[in-house]
Amino acid sequence: MTAVATTVASMLTSWAQAWRIAGLLALAGVLSSCVSAPGIGKPVSWSALPGWQQGQQAQAWPALQQNCERLATRAASWQGICRDVELLGQPDDSSARAFFETRFVPHKVGGESGQRTGLVTGYYEPLLEGSLVRTERFRYPIYQRPPNLLTIDLGDVYPELKGRPVRGRLQGERVVPYFSRAEIDETSSPLAGYEIAWVDDPVSLFFLHVQGSGRIRLPDSEVLAVGYADQNGHPYVSIGRRLREITGLEPEAINLDSIRRWLEEHPQAIEELLHSNPSYIFFTVRDSTLPGPLGSLRVPLTAQHSAAVDRKYIPLGLPLWLDTTLPGKGPPYRRLLFAQDTGGAIKGPLRVDVFFGQGLEAEKLAGRMRERGRFYVLLPRQEQSARR
Repeated sequence: MTAVATTVASMLTSWAQAWRIAGLLALAGVLSSCVSAPGIGKPVSWSALPGWQQGQQAQAWPALQQNCERLATRAASWQGICRDVELLGQPDDSSARAFFETRFVPHKVGGESGQRTGLVTGYYEPLLEGSLVRTERFRYPIYQRPPNLLTIDLGDVYPELKGRPVRGRLQGERVVPYFSRAEIDETSSPLAGYEIAWVDDPVSLFFLHVQGSGRIRLPDSEVLAVGYADQNGHPYVSIGRRLREITGLEPEAINLDSIRRWLEEHPQAIEELLHSNPSYIFFTVRDSTLPGPLGSLRVPLTAQHSAAVDRKYIPLGLPLWLDTTLPGKGPPYRRLLFAQDTGGAIKGPLRVDVFFGQGLEAEKLAGRMRERGRFYVLLPRQEQSARR
């Protein structure tokens, strides 16, 4: 570290020790004034976060730096935080931990009736084989956002719809629901002419929709990166849930691998099962040189340190401490994440979707990840004070 960064790190460590000593006294008054409700709840001491003192918080620093690219000029509570992020450069775990302890206050995240344990899943950036022109092999299209897709924001008239725009299309003088997945997939597609590329596998294309971004390897080995542009407005329906209804399999037996395997064994059922989810994603070409796909916060996602949340309960940009396990009764999985994305299936306060990155290992982890976990949100001290 530079001399300035070393000095800042030393100051942060001293401040962190002071906060630990005074923490319980300061929190006592806050605890008495907080009302339990779904979402961000009562503040807790840092010692209440399982594994925090043994964490590798420095690994999350790139995700924090991405946050600052977006939030430093937009949120007053982040301006001072991001100035110190720049001063610290690349801290070690101890300095990074002290930074968070002096700048943030941890809060429990809870659900209805005081539930504390929620569902942790994973997602990744898939790689598909494709072409910029339609061929006999590459005949399944990836569509850009169509110009006739209307987005209607009724939040000013109906406050309960704030942040939940309605999508549709004009039919004469009426606004009607936009085309469903089944309608878009018809031989004479209503979206013909709006293709970005074509791929060779409808199942892989469906999972590209589920993940929200991916990379397409073209015949000349060039890679085309695509990201989420919009959605058709239909609700997301889990094909895993539909598959449980068909097969009677237990929920824990349904994952990316088992769904793929079942579809390979039942090719005649592919179309029906995929169309049971009417939601459809439109894409845009993105910068393939970025380290990861852009999340809803419009910053590149960082493998295993970015997550999708329900922004109704957890504002984008906030740090999260996650306490869960890896699939197959694996070791504890405790790490610092940043809420940088959203997803159609990520609903409720006790719901986190971890971005695992690219490659086969990321696909394996994301496909099998379905674990119970506890979540803690780290609020900037300025925001925490405003909640009192």
